[in-house]
Amino acid sequence: MTSLPARLMADLLACMRFYSRLPVPVLRFEAAPYAMLDFARSIRVLPLAGALIGCVGALALLGADAVGLPPLTAAALALATLLLTTGAFHEDGLADSADGLGGGATIARKLEIMKDSRIGTFGGAALVSSLLLRTTLIAELLMRFGSGRAALLIIAANAASRVAALTPHYLLPPARTDGAAWAAARPLPATLAMAGGLALLIVLATALAGLPPGALVLGLVAMLLGAGAMTEIARRQIGGQTGDIAGASQQIAEIAFFCVLASRLAL
Repeated sequence: MTSLPARLMADLLACMRFYSRLPVPVLRFEAAPYAMLDFARSIRVLPLAGALIGCVGALALLGADAVGLPPLTAAALALATLLLTTGAFHEDGLADSADGLGGGATIARKLEIMKDSRIGTFGGAALVSSLLLRTTLIAELLMRFGSGRAALLIIAANAASRVAALTPHYLLPPARTDGAAWAAARPLPATLAMAGGLALLIVLATALAGLPPGALVLGLVAMLLGAGAMTEIARRQIGGQTGDIAGASQQIAEIAFFCVLASRLAL
């Protein structure tokens, strides 16, 4: 029987494979390393996977700042590094969701558009807006808090926003009978509670570096509100959730978190 540490490590590796394009080794105790991610169990360590992914962008930010690049350039490089690390996984979901929800007249048409890999006007506008907002917000965090603490905020945002993105998956039924959302099991309450607890610890741990704890808590609230708003939009427009809706929720949650930390609320 596999021990608990081994099972947790297997879950972490599974999350890394699903959410990133990083080369993840296969360990001998993994029964099915390339199977569909078990959302009912494996996402309990999702914040740790998100934090590791965030570390890549954080290191890029630290390196760019260390060689004297301007804050906006350093932020853009950090974000570009994250896009390469994830294969623009969530950005693709945001663009598809914007196209489908904005361009379709019926539920069937909205879902058809969302499944199309091509990007339309709504998707392009949403994607550009997300990249622009996150780049300028990270630049502001860099100027306000310094490179070290800004890097920690990137790690915290990547850890917590992926848990917030599970909101539609937990609250809504699949909108279609095929695709990743249909195949993925609904997270168990205990699993989601563990993931939420880990995300909370990771975010609040950044307060030890001098970041304002009140703003961090407000940032988490903003994340949940953003993901909750996307969930409600999906419920009203397509009657359920898809993988694209989860991706859009992650993007909105991350932007909401950065907005709070870059605002006067963090002073």
